[in-house]
Amino acid sequence: MVTGASSGIGEACARRFAKDGYSLALGARRTERLGALATEFRSGPAEKVFHAALDVTQKASVLAFVEQMKEEVGIPDILVNNAGLARGVERLEDAQGEAWREMVETNLFGVLYVSRQILPAMIEQGSGTIIMIGSISGHRAYAGGSVYCATKRALQSVCQSMRMETLGKNIRVCSVDPGLVETEFSLVRFSGDKERADKVYEGIQVLRAEDIADCVHFSATRPAHVNVDDMIVMPTIQADPYHLHRGEVEQG
Repeated sequence: MVTGASSGIGEACARRFAKDGYSLALGARRTERLGALATEFRSGPAEKVFHAALDVTQKASVLAFVEQMKEEVGIPDILVNNAGLARGVERLEDAQGEAWREMVETNLFGVLYVSRQILPAMIEQGSGTIIMIGSISGHRAYAGGSVYCATKRALQSVCQSMRMETLGKNIRVCSVDPGLVETEFSLVRFSGDKERADKVYEGIQVLRAEDIADCVHFSATRPAHVNVDDMIVMPTIQADPYHLHRGEVEQG
């Protein structure tokens, strides 16, 4: 099961697992894109593909998705909690705060709502892997990202607590935490301003969504006794949220 599967890292994860013939359960708000992906996957090696509208911020949407998924493809062996976003670069002293709730409800409550519906069934069946898509921003905050960084830091605590709460129940909880990845992330952050979003990645080799999907796939396919607790994945040109190498510095 992949949340936020209609684009970016979510889509790449779906493609990676489809390549291996997994049955898929794909959820996202953009159902037209989701439907096109599902049609494509069904013509390939994917055994079964279920897709439906999913807004992780709404408990009713999560419940409806999970109930329908159970009927069509069953309980997932792997859950990829991918749905998330950043909105704006407000500093606290002059923030309007309009996007704060959206980020908290998507990045944190969304993970909690979805995991709450899947985890008990995994425990009952005696196995399962839950993978969070975190961020380097959860390890080190940056100016203009206080709320986004806070949600990703909170996700670390959720993972750690879940690991302790499920200890001995054959449940694996993993977090894959990327640095800069070229997806629609910046386009969403800047509310559709493509020119501004493109400048984030201009002239540098950052990560691709497929790079993160490979890391998710690796975490999910380790032997049952191996749990990848936390994997930080950075482009070579990035050391942390502050330090990126954009070419030679001009002298003089």
